[in-house]
Amino acid sequence: MRKAVALISGGLDSLLATRVILDQGIHVEGINFYTGFCVEGHTHAIRKQQQSKQKRNNALWVAEQLGIPLHIIDVVEEYKDVLLNPKHGYGANLNPCLDCKVFMVKKAKQWMEENNFDFIITGEVMGQRPMSQRKNTMPIVAKESEIFDRLVRPLCAQHLPETLPEREGWLDRSKLLSFHGRNRKPQIELAKQYGFIDYAQPAGGCCFLTNEQYSSKLTDLWTSRGERQYELDDIVLLKIGRHIRPKPGFKLIIGREEGENNFMNGYKKQLGYFEILSHMGPLALVDGKIMPEDRELAARIVARFSQGRDSEKVDLKYTDSHGISYFLTVDPFKSEEILPNWYL
Repeated sequence: MRKAVALISGGLDSLLATRVILDQGIHVEGINFYTGFCVEGHTHAIRKQQQSKQKRNNALWVAEQLGIPLHIIDVVEEYKDVLLNPKHGYGANLNPCLDCKVFMVKKAKQWMEENNFDFIITGEVMGQRPMSQRKNTMPIVAKESEIFDRLVRPLCAQHLPETLPEREGWLDRSKLLSFHGRNRKPQIELAKQYGFIDYAQPAGGCCFLTNEQYSSKLTDLWTSRGERQYELDDIVLLKIGRHIRPKPGFKLIIGREEGENNFMNGYKKQLGYFEILSHMGPLALVDGKIMPEDRELAARIVARFSQGRDSEKVDLKYTDSHGISYFLTVDPFKSEEILPNWYL
């Protein structure tokens, strides 16, 4: 029996592409690469306001629906070079989509060879993504990943040259599909035929780097530190809270609700933080160094987001990154006093 490895993002396309190949009697196992920027399993699992949303990893859910194993591989460190030095540049934001696809297919090729598999499946659809899924860019992925004609795109295969699995008779080309463009009605109809329901809905992709606001916060992080580098904790914290930079030397990350406050508690030993003592209010982490003369400014901003926002005075405690605490009583900023350009 021939064996294929499928890139599983957790979306509908990879679900359908894999099912099409399974229907041809191929043994398939899934692979999912964790870059740190994945939407999977982060904010919707942290925030209390999204309690109605099922807390699941969609890639694992897809594998369960298909009845295949899923191998989740951490590529956080290796991915840094893809983001920081993309050969093919960025998309609308900081998304290096074409370089990202090349990187993931190349990593899948390595796994394929190490585990004696025969070819790779992706859920790509020609014309669906403006950067990485165009007629003239799809061959780049196959060439630069060095997978060449062992890369099969079942959903749009009829628009592409024959691959080795088709020529060798491992796959019946007539049973592969001819989806094209951004219209997802064919995928939705096929999902109905297969009986798939409750699959992840497309919402700007599966990567935070496609998000303008997130990309802006990442750019700010690099600017404030004077270098284009990051650690995993940095990019996770960019996904939560209000980010406010009143001065170049520090930024406040203010929890928006209970789930975020609980999550941010885990960073108290790494970062300075403000806690509100006199009223109910959010936890605020401090990224950077607050000078003594700026503590009151920061405290007034944090107090603005507490239940004491309309009070004359709010009591807070600021604990710096060395564990030294300072107590402050401040007049909270009023909403009209918060300058819009402080928000990231």
